[in-house]
Amino acid sequence: MAEENLSVVLHAQGDLRLEKRPVPEPGPNEVLLQMHSVGICGSDVHYWQHGRIGDFVVTKPMVLGHEASGRVVKVGSAVRHLKVGDRVAIEPGAPREMDEFLKNGRYNLSPTIFFCATPPDDGNLCRYYKHSANFCYKLPDNVTFEEGALIEPLSVGIHACRRAGVTLGSTVLICGAGPIGLVCLLVAKAMGASQVVITDLFPERLTIAKELGADFQLTVKRGDGPQQLAKSVEDKLGAQPHVTIECSGVESSIQTAIYATRSGGVVALVGLGPDMVTIPLINAAIREVDIRGIFRYCNTWPMAIAMLAAGKVNVKPLVTHRFPLEQAVQAFETTRQGLGIKVMLKCDQNDQNP
Repeated sequence: MAEENLSVVLHAQGDLRLEKRPVPEPGPNEVLLQMHSVGICGSDVHYWQHGRIGDFVVTKPMVLGHEASGRVVKVGSAVRHLKVGDRVAIEPGAPREMDEFLKNGRYNLSPTIFFCATPPDDGNLCRYYKHSANFCYKLPDNVTFEEGALIEPLSVGIHACRRAGVTLGSTVLICGAGPIGLVCLLVAKAMGASQVVITDLFPERLTIAKELGADFQLTVKRGDGPQQLAKSVEDKLGAQPHVTIECSGVESSIQTAIYATRSGGVVALVGLGPDMVTIPLINAAIREVDIRGIFRYCNTWPMAIAMLAAGKVNVKPLVTHRFPLEQAVQAFETTRQGLGIKVMLKCDQNDQNP
């Protein structure tokens, strides 16, 4: 490991740099990973463009990246389940303390959780990265590094579909056909949804959704009324959906989600928009439509790995662009422009394969 630890570091809003950092030393319960594939997320781009997301503000240089996989190159003294050479997927959220949320299985809600590339915690868009070994999951031989990195967005879909109660025969509306809307589609179908309608402003995104298994696509035009769109969804399905998964965070889309959902159904809010939104809450209340929040994920990596290994979900078509780590700024610009679906950075100079 004589080579330097090239890292993608955000210094401040708009100031993204490639710089050499020391190779970290793993603690007793950590592993050192040689990073292989790291996807760029909308949140990475948002921090770069705006310097903050809500209350999370970049106040000091931060390594970006949290959709990642790599190979174990050094193992902490207390680690038993991993060895040098193991290929692993990284769950970026690792609780720091045994609080009530960790005890009851909802550790994603722990206020002190470590999370890659969320200020002040560094991410893993670099050559070498150390992480809690308990949150590194061994990949089967038939699951690629890129699939391993895509478990992170896939996990958002799993958590959303679980929280929304998607099950055999469910009909589902998904608002937004970006990367997260698409993984929600894949997971909903794998969990037994009989029919899925997906909406977006951009027809080219809906074309991809159709290829990934969406039964109906609905192109939204700016200015369409929420109740009008809800009626279009019902017309497509022949009935209102049991579940709506809202992936845009746009106020009008959240309104559509509530109006569109069948009485007694569930709306899951995945997309994050402004702090305050106006919604038809009384409509939801008198129809017993449950509105459920989604914050990241928990306990999803084992299921995701099992689904990928068994071929129940195919995430490979989501990767549309690849760049070597040295071209990170170009890769970020590609994502910012909304080109393709998922941009993947390749961190191992000697292995640029998927």
